[in-house]
Amino acid sequence: MKRRKFILNTLRGLPLIMLTPSLLASCDKKDIKLNGKTVIVVGAGISGIAAAKKLKQNGFSVIVLESQNKAGGRLRTDRTLGIAFDEGASWIHGPNGNPITNLAADSGADTYLTDDDSVAVFDTNGIAYTDNLLTSAENQFDNALNTVSNTGTLSQSFEAVFNNQFPTQTNNRLWKFMLSAYLEFNTGADLSELSSKYFYDDEEFGGADVIVTNGYDKVADFLAAGLDLRLNSSVSAINYSGSKVIATANGQSFEADYLLLSVPLGVLKNNRIAFMPNLTADKTAAINNLKMGNVNKFLLTWDSAFWDTNLQYIGYTPETKGKFNYFLNVRKFTNANALMTFAFGNYATLTETMTDADVINEIMQHLKVIYGNAIPNPTNMLRTKWLQNENSFGAYSFAANGTTSADFDILATSLNNKLFFAGEHTEREYRGTVHGAYLSGIREADKIIDLL
Repeated sequence: MKRRKFILNTLRGLPLIMLTPSLLASCDKKDIKLNGKTVIVVGAGISGIAAAKKLKQNGFSVIVLESQNKAGGRLRTDRTLGIAFDEGASWIHGPNGNPITNLAADSGADTYLTDDDSVAVFDTNGIAYTDNLLTSAENQFDNALNTVSNTGTLSQSFEAVFNNQFPTQTNNRLWKFMLSAYLEFNTGADLSELSSKYFYDDEEFGGADVIVTNGYDKVADFLAAGLDLRLNSSVSAINYSGSKVIATANGQSFEADYLLLSVPLGVLKNNRIAFMPNLTADKTAAINNLKMGNVNKFLLTWDSAFWDTNLQYIGYTPETKGKFNYFLNVRKFTNANALMTFAFGNYATLTETMTDADVINEIMQHLKVIYGNAIPNPTNMLRTKWLQNENSFGAYSFAANGTTSADFDILATSLNNKLFFAGEHTEREYRGTVHGAYLSGIREADKIIDLL
């Protein structure tokens, strides 16, 4: 799945991030000389452990406080069905020059080149759209994205501008599929909340996307090796008013020279951490302005495959936008008879109120239209509920209607040279991605190192 199925013509040139050996080296070096400075990292997601690793390599004494029972944050892999079901990130978006590419290789994470052109999209009558029609529609959709970007205003959502510019396409099922499976998937947002000006002003690395097949948590485990991780330690307060920074977790206080906060935007938006003094007005406004999107994933298994196993993707164009309209054929890169489908935008939130039986019923209605009523129900299902997850309160951040991308930059600013911020929501150019989170951690580690 390309993070950017359609690339805006206005994108700037793409920088090539070159990794130095020190970023990939082990934390277990015996010759590291301590510099006498201490750092608390709050959050063992990819940004936090990337920063902690680099800081430790540069002589800092680092402890990582993590509210969950393992490192990785939104890199979580469920293997209970014998398949690596990545609840959060699955793809390395644009592997060329992407820092996650080398990390994945070094960590033992296997990858598979997903073919975005290997897709069949079916209408509600069970008939597949022709290749010519799909190609034509995607070209028109590409142009429509540019039109919305060029005519959008700060006060209008993507949905409002799109409906005004393309009223005949508003209720077109194929267009709702593209808006959902491409744009809402990429941004995590419902179109009604997405900025019409800043929905796609970030950047991407080059190359066709690859999917991690044996668990993205391998990357997290690789980075976290050798770190002083304090798991099940939920930070409730941060005091940066004195000469030291103090974090309170489970009633215990931790003191350091610097603190790097790498929790998801949703945790900040839900005021799960009290700050003393309060965060600055501009940072508080940025937290309120940006939003956390919601994308939920559903892995279903069968005893045997009834679908075309040569296809990479199967699309469906229901009347309801975001409703189980995109299926990834897991059989292409595993031995499992499995499909993974998704819920996007407002429908993703709705699924969190549905029972497993309700979800399976809705999914099977779509599959039966395509493959006939005789196909069996799945033997098992795994699912996510990201909005209800108290460690993130959503999937990933996006530029909401009424805000600008400058808010991502504001969230990246440090306070008093003591309190630092990392996470995909602080990386304007690569927000909403694993590599964005990783790069934000390296960025903040460099800031702290430069203070020596």
